[in-house]
Amino acid sequence: MPSVSPRPQRVAVLVLEGAKPLDVGIPAQVFTTRASMPYEVRVCGAEPGLVAGGDGLSYHVAHGLEALAWADIVFIPGYRFPDREDPPRSVVDALLAAHARGTRLAAISTGAFALAATGLLDGKRATTHWHYSRALAAKHPRVQVDENVLFVDEGSVLTSAGAASGIDLCLHILRKDLGVAVSNHAARRLVAAPYRSGGQAQYVPRSVPEPLGERFAATREWALHRLGEPLTLTVLARHAAVSPRTFSRRFVEDTGYTPMQWVMRARIDLARELLERSERSIEQIAADVGLGTGTNLRTHFQQILGTTPSEYRRTFTQGE
Repeated sequence: MPSVSPRPQRVAVLVLEGAKPLDVGIPAQVFTTRASMPYEVRVCGAEPGLVAGGDGLSYHVAHGLEALAWADIVFIPGYRFPDREDPPRSVVDALLAAHARGTRLAAISTGAFALAATGLLDGKRATTHWHYSRALAAKHPRVQVDENVLFVDEGSVLTSAGAASGIDLCLHILRKDLGVAVSNHAARRLVAAPYRSGGQAQYVPRSVPEPLGERFAATREWALHRLGEPLTLTVLARHAAVSPRTFSRRFVEDTGYTPMQWVMRARIDLARELLERSERSIEQIAADVGLGTGTNLRTHFQQILGTTPSEYRRTFTQGE
């Protein structure tokens, strides 16, 4: 269940030699300290000072590995040539010590190699940039590498694919920590999709004509504003001006969900936001999101989130 910490969550971004600039910037920007985001961010390296990065950039970090002892979450951005050698032993030991204290470790892209070097991914699912997935599996055969997903959440260790999926991972963490409303607010600030399934493929196996892709995005946006209305496969396909069969097939490729799975999750997300931010009854919320009755809402809420609407609401009203 999501919970709001009594103090700001401490986020460390660990910059290794050859760090990729977008991978570094994503968690630093998503979790940057502001009134609406109860997080504090420190960027660190193996030691304070200049770190040579990838793509022609370098970083001057103010903190060394002591930041990992301070942090509640450690992000490990991707870096160049991750399959050549492991990070310094001091980095591996600091990651292990942080994890032992209960710190979550989240790797973006090829940062998964540094996380795998700790052994913490052994026997667990993980992902990385598709270009390096075979190298990760070869270098760390005990890791269950899945190259066909955007991110993997194994609880205390999380991994994501290429740089853009780092945004998906960060928004996923926000949803778990602070709820849908805060995550959606952050997505709007980033001009990013509010939620993409972790199980969505990293890349579409064949080219999809751009006009069709735009049409599907427009249909999803159209549906989000009409969740309280009947939304069937036929209705969605008609809006996209394609056959239901084509719509269903392309929709799965684009989102990782069938159209009706996506609609149901969108409805549950809206219900979560209403539970977090309004005093409307369960029955009223069920009607608002197109599920008709409180019984339907409770059933689907339990199936998707493993809890009840009332228990979820209590999580966000404790301590107020």
